[in-house]
Amino acid sequence: MPEPPAIAAVCIDQPLPQLDRLFDYRIPDDLLEAVRPGCRVRVRFGRRKVGGYVIALKRTTDFDGRLLWLSELVSPQPVLTPEVARLARAVADRYAGTLADVLRLAVPERRKKVEDEAPGETAPVTAPAMSHWKRYNAGEAFLRALRAQKSPRAVWNALPGEDWPARFAEAAATCAASGRGAVLVVPDQTDLDRLDAALDAVLGSGRHVTLSASLGPTKRYRAFLRAARGEVHIVAGTRAAAFAPVADLGLTAIWDDGDESHIDRHAPYPHAREVLLTRAGLAEAACLVGGHARTPQAQLLVETEWAAAITAPREAIRSAMPRIVPVGDESDMARDPSGSTARLPTVAWEAAKAALERGLPVLVQVPRRGYVPAVSCQRCRTRAVCPECSGPLRLPGARSTPMCGWCGRAAAAHRCRECGSDRVRARIVGAERTAEELARSFTAAAVVESTGTNRLDAAPAGGTVVVATPGVEPPAPEGYGAVLLLDTWAMLTRADLTASEEALRRWMNAVALTRPDGTAVVVADGGLAVVQALLRWDPGWFASRELEERAELGFPPAVRMAALTGANGEPEELASQLPTGLGAEALGPIPIDEDTERLLLRVRRRDGAALAGALATASARRALAKADPVRVRIDPRAIA
Repeated sequence: MPEPPAIAAVCIDQPLPQLDRLFDYRIPDDLLEAVRPGCRVRVRFGRRKVGGYVIALKRTTDFDGRLLWLSELVSPQPVLTPEVARLARAVADRYAGTLADVLRLAVPERRKKVEDEAPGETAPVTAPAMSHWKRYNAGEAFLRALRAQKSPRAVWNALPGEDWPARFAEAAATCAASGRGAVLVVPDQTDLDRLDAALDAVLGSGRHVTLSASLGPTKRYRAFLRAARGEVHIVAGTRAAAFAPVADLGLTAIWDDGDESHIDRHAPYPHAREVLLTRAGLAEAACLVGGHARTPQAQLLVETEWAAAITAPREAIRSAMPRIVPVGDESDMARDPSGSTARLPTVAWEAAKAALERGLPVLVQVPRRGYVPAVSCQRCRTRAVCPECSGPLRLPGARSTPMCGWCGRAAAAHRCRECGSDRVRARIVGAERTAEELARSFTAAAVVESTGTNRLDAAPAGGTVVVATPGVEPPAPEGYGAVLLLDTWAMLTRADLTASEEALRRWMNAVALTRPDGTAVVVADGGLAVVQALLRWDPGWFASRELEERAELGFPPAVRMAALTGANGEPEELASQLPTGLGAEALGPIPIDEDTERLLLRVRRRDGAALAGALATASARRALAKADPVRVRIDPRAIA
């Protein structure tokens, strides 16, 4: 019988780019049977001991020197499967990061008492009906392919009012019934709670787990181990769940991939969509990118035929969508009895009034929270700024003194720098002020707010007005009778590449909560392309248009970009070390503040991997030379 491998290839838990490789250690004789790939260990590195993961076991080494002994087996429980290890390496390479950084995102903190718990039993899963997916072109075919253990890839645009958590649960159950696993990723905890309930309803209890930071370290590690030990085959969660250790993976799915919450805040800043697409490719699994809207990145998958489009016929769309009315061009304002300066046009007021009279809730979406987030001079309209730090002044209440949004100082003696006037007017109206105005307009109805700091899980029953900021609109049990989209200019005029795309996504998510017999009013010019896409409920058309424009201008996703941020001169120094044959075009540098700048690099899409690799190599070389660090972000969301 051959002797067991006595050398462990270890990824040490050190994010330094020059250490982004595996290090070989000898395994002591008393640990030969216990050490397995995926285990946590401690090893001596330099003058101290550090943690790490065993990536592989082998009998020989390429290292010419004397190998050190593995110091300690932290846990015999494998927490890093070979499939996830390959995925983490691929994600690190794509984003010019290190394997250690990605593993920190992928593997939760250890809890010994959880590892000591007895494993549970695996419950069988029954394939659900496909009736709801029949409403979509290629929807039923997608589920049939999952049931046959095939690997279809699709971009799904959900109908207004669609119970998308139930559809995700049906896809996951179909995959699990065929003997394979599924990973489902959603933007936030509220969406995860809805998906969790849908999975319980479709699968039965105990047949899936959820992974999110809100669970707490112990519950999260328990759910993680249940997946790692094969007790469950379906994992749902927020962005970190994209790395969940699901065996025999057959499906990866993501909802609302345009949501910024899918981008990790820690290096190397991966997007959950890209992680799942990479994972589907490595594991030869199916992939589903779902949402009411469609991002240019998802459109690129369709146009390159990497994925098929699952959409509803026009007849089904017309029967499911509410009446959508644009109000915003000059002729609309001229005809409006309330006057051209009214923030709530007559059409919107009448739609809300009719819904409340029917005992139905009304949703009012406003872009900003707070009372008045920004003010300007009453006389000359110059933006009001803090005399101390030049930050924007805001009004926290109806009779409050203007305060700085940056330093928090009160500006009781504020005077305009241009004309000297001490009077201010609202430049942007927030959710609190909007709720106050609506309470005066609809005295018989209750008015409630749903914002990031005070989010409602569901709209109150009956004739209630819900004022919400984008992304935190609570669903109504029977749908809203009216949805009003106010101050749309605030989203459309943002200095951001994704301004129109993001506006349409937020509008569609809000309008999707409307009843089919309800009314949605968007206070915007109906001639705008983004408004036309909303009126026709045609996100594919708008995404194709956006993708074409970005290809002409040379912006992602038609090209690959990297943002280099560091001390003045350092991003340029790093860029100068890249191979000349790469053909990277430099844009900038752009000053961030007095000491920091940002440089953009642009290459052809097919050269994206080469750019990431070159940046990783250059970063490692600079780290060895102890040069000032430069933060590298591949595919930055913000270009300006």
